[in-house]
Amino acid sequence: MTATQQFTATPIGMVHCRLKSKAEVPKNYSESSETGILEIYPAYLEGLKGLKAGQTIMVLFWLHQAQRDLLQVYPRVDRSRGLQGVFTTRSPMRPNPIAVSELKVLAVRGLELEVSGIDMIDGTPILDIKRSLSTGLERS
Repeated sequence: MTATQQFTATPIGMVHCRLKSKAEVPKNYSESSETGILEIYPAYLEGLKGLKAGQTIMVLFWLHQAQRDLLQVYPRVDRSRGLQGVFTTRSPMRPNPIAVSELKVLAVRGLELEVSGIDMIDGTPILDIKRSLSTGLERS
């Protein structure tokens, strides 16, 4: 693939939560006690087989409202820390605004996963779900 080639990613679901603006969102999933629902689209139902409450999952999100033209940011908007390259931070502002969160599954109800640790705004597209290395899922 060359630098000018493009590819597409298809969302597998969407986040539903009480957080409606970027200002309300916790800086990181590890600092969040927010709960919400991961709505998984029907075409991906079979991919949830084996997922249970109590497990930890890593969820990849597309930050659809993120600014994509910055390559340097102040970490956590703290100017005293100096400008840093976005690839050394967890800033949502990046060329491909992909985020990862490690979330605790509270309940599995069909196509809905109730989770804790939400650090995304309502309506954020979900790109993928992976088991966490710290979860009790069987190796696969």
